[in-house]
Amino acid sequence: MPTFDSAPVRRHGRVRGRFSGSFPRRHAPRWGRVPLAVCSALSVVALVAACDSGSSGTGSPPTEPSGSSALVNPNAVVARPLPADAVDKAVGQLDGLVESLMSSTGLPGLAVAVVSGGETKYAKGFGVKDVTTGQKVDPDTVFQLASVSKSVGSTVVGAAVTDKTVAWDMPIVDGLPWFALSDPYVTRTVTVGDMYSHRSGLPDHAGDKLEDMGYSRTEVLQRLRFMPLDPFRISYAYTNFGVTTGGEAVAAKAGKDWPTLSQDLIYGPLGMTSTSSRYADFEKRTDRAVGHIKIDGKWAKTTIPRDPDAQTPAGGVSSTVNDMATWLKMVLAQGKHDGAEIVAPDALLPAVSPQVVSSPPANPDTRAGFYGYGFNVGVTADARTQFSHAGAFASGAGTVFAMLPSADTAIVVLSNAAPIGAVDALAAEFMDLVQFGEIRSDWRELYAKVYAPLSVPNGVLVGKQRPANTTPSQPMPTFVGTYANAVYGPAEVVERDGKLFLEMGPGGVRKHELAHWDRNTFTFTLHDENAEIGTISQVTFDGPKMTVEYYDDEESDGVFLRR
Repeated sequence: MPTFDSAPVRRHGRVRGRFSGSFPRRHAPRWGRVPLAVCSALSVVALVAACDSGSSGTGSPPTEPSGSSALVNPNAVVARPLPADAVDKAVGQLDGLVESLMSSTGLPGLAVAVVSGGETKYAKGFGVKDVTTGQKVDPDTVFQLASVSKSVGSTVVGAAVTDKTVAWDMPIVDGLPWFALSDPYVTRTVTVGDMYSHRSGLPDHAGDKLEDMGYSRTEVLQRLRFMPLDPFRISYAYTNFGVTTGGEAVAAKAGKDWPTLSQDLIYGPLGMTSTSSRYADFEKRTDRAVGHIKIDGKWAKTTIPRDPDAQTPAGGVSSTVNDMATWLKMVLAQGKHDGAEIVAPDALLPAVSPQVVSSPPANPDTRAGFYGYGFNVGVTADARTQFSHAGAFASGAGTVFAMLPSADTAIVVLSNAAPIGAVDALAAEFMDLVQFGEIRSDWRELYAKVYAPLSVPNGVLVGKQRPANTTPSQPMPTFVGTYANAVYGPAEVVERDGKLFLEMGPGGVRKHELAHWDRNTFTFTLHDENAEIGTISQVTFDGPKMTVEYYDDEESDGVFLRR
């Protein structure tokens, strides 16, 4: 589904690079998490820049005269009509595609739904919810959606815009007066729409590691003010906590918390009875899929369940393919459900319209990628507009949806496995079948290569042996003390039983034992949503300065100064 262009690769995630070239970065945060190139170009051929509709050099659309000589706006020309049975034929091949995919990847569980013409054409579950119990997945099995939550949440905002509670251009400070960024102008100007289109200037995945450290939602949002900003409204960087800021501002303006607002405006009216934006609700479901990760080449139940409540507007939805089918039909119907208006067309249209270039073209014949408000937006090789989004948790979730409005068709694929590109490939294959009657590319291999870096541990010392003849460090008491970093907060180095420990996060909740490497350099290992198993971080002491490699990123220089 993605165009192989210059889109940066990120999982909700720790990896940086481009489809056309460079790959992993040392430790960018992972996330909700999908390669950004996949997130921002979820159509196998998607995301072509629209042609200029102006004919006079003014950039304005041509005036349309009346009568038979009326001009046709080239941007309004739809692709050639699909054969009447195009969707049914594609649906007829899904069982075989899913079975071969699960056989080749060993995915524990998967659920798929297809909607077309206002009907659910297909809804099935495959595999198991939990490899330790063997219980089967069905269309009502609840999965965590990860970053697909952004698109769902966008329709929550659209419903609030419909109710005149907020507007897409409402400044964040109108809902959250205490919110601030490092630039006073951006602070008072940045809007809900800016946050939902990732154009605030915040660094890529800003705040994700703070969440892993144990900071609350409010604490993470408050710490965004210490992060550097790229140019406002002309820079694209995927930020879960940017979207969360937008959602929180809308909820505050509505006088409700985000999960309640989502229930009242979208889940309740659509009858999505198995959908929630609270992790506690997901945990209570008897028919739910638990996350799985690969250990020594085999899928195993995760030992670190993903609680995304801190960024729930960006990644906290849990749902079923049956519920998601209802949501997809509502979006395809321009905001209507059973004849009732859930989201007004003029509130929904901005969300599914290009708001920022997410993937600039690498050359003149390469398609660009665009992002709306919580949706990826592009044009396929068959000249069809496509809306989409993908999501992933390293702890065990891979999700995607894609819709072709001109064909009134959409697919959603949910899995309970750490992302390997399988769900994206399946959706791409289906969209190929709908548009062309055949699968035109080896999407499984392509997506597998895109996602492969996401399973690589971080750190320059990964795979290296400690020097044979190490130089001793200074005495341990030399390093003991409290260190400060504006973004990541205080860090305490303590000595216990002849060992050094680094304690970080609120109340020192994250504790890392420091192992001596050489001279005044130590290391610690970690595993969480942003750090793959086997991740190693250096900690280097230089007088009053402590540099922590893992936190040396776009958000901070990783330097902690002793108080």
